[in-house]
Amino acid sequence: MQLNQKENALLDDMIESEKLCIEKYKKHSDAAIDGQLKGLFSHLGDLETKHLDSLNSIKSGTVPAVQGGAQQAAVPTFQQVYTPAPSQDKSTDMFLCTDALSGEKYVSHLYDTGIFEFRDDGIRNVLNHIQKEEQQHGKMIYNYMSANSMYC
Repeated sequence: MQLNQKENALLDDMIESEKLCIEKYKKHSDAAIDGQLKGLFSHLGDLETKHLDSLNSIKSGTVPAVQGGAQQAAVPTFQQVYTPAPSQDKSTDMFLCTDALSGEKYVSHLYDTGIFEFRDDGIRNVLNHIQKEEQQHGKMIYNYMSANSMYC
């Protein structure tokens, strides 16, 4: 399928956003203090790489098949590491989580717009699937923050 100018521009924005997410999750994983958070960021970076692969497939003219629902089974549970009392380690991890959650909100909105702008139903289905996964990523970050008294 031939994409129009608007679809190409939106797809380019999504590709660049996924690349940024991958890079940020790698850096956030390296910077995180808590091992659970390091693992979460690493896991999310891997999932974002799959999104980038799907977008690159669309860019090259192939609409990938959508596999099942969003990654419901992959939602980890977190044990409390930090108490409500402030500490330098908690402050660092809270900053990383807040930044990551903000990024997920932005990317989810970008996909929401794309779903309404693409003509091809197959592409719309892929974008809808990715958006649901992005929302699940945000839920994972929220769950970590909530378990560690970081979300008010």
